[in-house]
Amino acid sequence: MNTSISINNLNKNYGKTAVLDRVNLQIAGGEIFGLIGPSGSGKTTLVKMIVGIDSPSAGTVDVLGKRLPNLTLLQDIGYMAQSDALYPELTGKENLRFFASLYNMKKSKLKERIAYAADLVQLTGELGKKVSAYSGGMKRRLSLAIALVHDPHILILDEPTVGIDPELRLSIWSELMLLKREHGKTIIVTTHVMDEAEKCDRIAMVREGGILAAGTPGELKATYGATDLEGVFLQAGRDAR
Repeated sequence: MNTSISINNLNKNYGKTAVLDRVNLQIAGGEIFGLIGPSGSGKTTLVKMIVGIDSPSAGTVDVLGKRLPNLTLLQDIGYMAQSDALYPELTGKENLRFFASLYNMKKSKLKERIAYAADLVQLTGELGKKVSAYSGGMKRRLSLAIALVHDPHILILDEPTVGIDPELRLSIWSELMLLKREHGKTIIVTTHVMDEAEKCDRIAMVREGGILAAGTPGELKATYGATDLEGVFLQAGRDAR
């Protein structure tokens, strides 16, 4: 496997509380990898470790062969957080321009990428409006566009489709598939929506800071004798007790 992200014996503690416990994962280049689990399971903390915005208490994270934290990797990673980090007093276009300007891009390329990202999330006609006037769904769409704007090698999306209508959710997933297939992007998605988990090449089921099970959706259903991923999660949880 062409490993893009390697996580080894990762632990994260906040005081005496263990949020991640002995997490081991290998994520291949050019795959869509899903982190599946309920709220509070540790998915977001794990994502922050991979992005490099939080440091482990123990263990290591390597991205594209470099040990985190490493500032040189910021150009290679696009991150969409669970909470929107936008400037409400600026327009959608001004937000895109500002975040795109943080990366090393020529002006012509920057203009092209802003147009592409806005079109992907169907916000082209809304870019002139201040973000303070955006709905929650529009803010999520703008956050996704910002994560994509600098054409990163690795795209990390924390609950990217929350608050987005079903038609646009399908459109976004179609584009994620295209990014993987035609551009070789490595994409990590956290979700608790099982039909989205089915679209991933491989998934890891997270509970109470640990990995319950990992593999392709088909492998996991066969291993646990389940007809769907909800059944896998329940059975894996019983086996872990």
